[in-house]
Amino acid sequence: MAVPSPSPAADKIAVRARGRAARRALPEPRPIIAPRPSFLQMLKPGMIVASYAPVGAEADPGALVAAALKQGCRIALPHVVDQPTPLRFLAWHDNATLVPGPFGLLQPDDHPDELAPDLILAPLVAFDRMLGRLGQGGGHYDRAFAGFPTARRIGVAFSVQEVDRVPTDPWDMPLHAIITEQEWIAA
Repeated sequence: MAVPSPSPAADKIAVRARGRAARRALPEPRPIIAPRPSFLQMLKPGMIVASYAPVGAEADPGALVAAALKQGCRIALPHVVDQPTPLRFLAWHDNATLVPGPFGLLQPDDHPDELAPDLILAPLVAFDRMLGRLGQGGGHYDRAFAGFPTARRIGVAFSVQEVDRVPTDPWDMPLHAIITEQEWIAA
């Protein structure tokens, strides 16, 4: 009798555990994710760039946000209410105070200035060369990607989070590019 293959959910749990362990094992200070020419070429004045405040050992997109601000972009950060509620991208101004949110997030205080992003910088737990992305597992970014289908999806991670293959489900949307401390990966 054949042994059944692990389910995609079980595969995701194992890959998440490896990705989290790899980024936690990086020495402090963690590598800087510097803007690459391909990223800089995407930025246009007035463009809305959605970013995030890193949690724990997540790659910090701060240098990417600084580059976007320098190019005249507007910045939005995710605002999360709970797991089932879709995240909203709220306007954020450089150095504006962030408040604690669910899941250990820092986010803008709830306000009505919701923005539709042109480019989404997304944190990753793991990624592959086919631009597959594995996040925390709550589905917030999968739903955001579906809600803003024309937005460019850029994953932000450390190179140690790369895996051979990210297990995917039908609702998982691939990224347009991934930026690490070492390279820009795009199709």
